[in-house]
Formats: sequence, structure tokens, C-alpha cells
Amino acid sequence: MKGKIIIAPKYEEINSALVFLAGPIQGAQRWQDEAIKYIQAKAPEINIANPRRPDEQYHKGEFPPELYAEQVDWETFHLRKAAKEGAILFWLAKEADHKCYRAYAQSTRFELAEWKMRHERDGARLAVGIETSFTGARYIARRFSQDCLDINICATLEETCKEAIRLARQK
Repeated sequence: MKGKIIIAPKYEEINSALVFLAGPIQGAQRWQDEAIKYIQAKAPEINIANPRRPDEQYHKGEFPPELYAEQVDWETFHLRKAAKEGAILFWLAKEADHKCYRAYAQSTRFELAEWKMRHERDGARLAVGIETSFTGARYIARRFSQDCLDINICATLEETCKEAIRLARQK
């Protein structure tokens, strides 16, 4: 059975493992495209939730108010589903395009801290990778090494995808 690619804001019924692609969108390269290709090639049965909408206009600035709640609700739903039925892949991609009006990866940093705690409390399955030059990488890696000894911080997107596949297959 071939896994589905679920792209915000769509919801689809799935009956097998789900990997959520968590990480920066605004100011980041389209790393999600590479992750999808890799996961589909190595584990075609796995479903993938991709929060990056195909319409790039939403990634040039803030979401309009009418779409903001829709996006956050979609992400929350799929993050929770992946935590129960697969894995959450966090790829902390370096900043490619600086936005003066917004802290880079601000939502990702909040989500990462939330899911770190859910990993500690509930055993949520996380694959975490940090690209060279991601700001704050040293602190994040140190905190994970203190509290989440079973999570190895990956250095490449490919390693992070491999780990997400391994974790999702543990379902």
C-alpha cells in the first residue's frame, strides 16, 4: 500500500504510520520536498504530513487571519496523530532568507520544546536533525543530551529521515 502525502490544509483518512515534517518554513529552503522524496523511496508505505502549502504566497509573510487558525489547527491535529501513529521528524534547517520582522523558526522552536516534553512524559517518537549553521543548535543539542538520552541528534536530513522511518515502523 502506498502512503499518502497530506498537505495543509487537507485532511485525509489514513490507516498506517504517519510522519509529520516539522521544521522551519518561512525563510528556509524547501527541505520538505527532499524529505518526501527520500521517505517515499525508502518507505513508500508511510504517510507524510507536510505543513508547507504549495502556494508560496503564504510563506513570504504572515498568514492572513482567516488562514492562520486553519494552519495551526491542521498542524496540531497531524502532530498529535504522528506522535501516536508514527513519528515526528524535526529538521532544523539553517536560515536561507532572513526576515527582519520575524524570528527565524519561531514556531518550530516552540513545537520542538513542546514535543521534547511530550517525548519525556509520553514517549512521543521524535527524529531530530540540525543543519550546520542553525542558530541555537548548540543549546538545543545540549538540552536533548541532558533529558532525552534515547534521541540522537542527526547531522543531515537523510539521517533524520532514516530515523523517522525507523521510529514510524515501530508503530
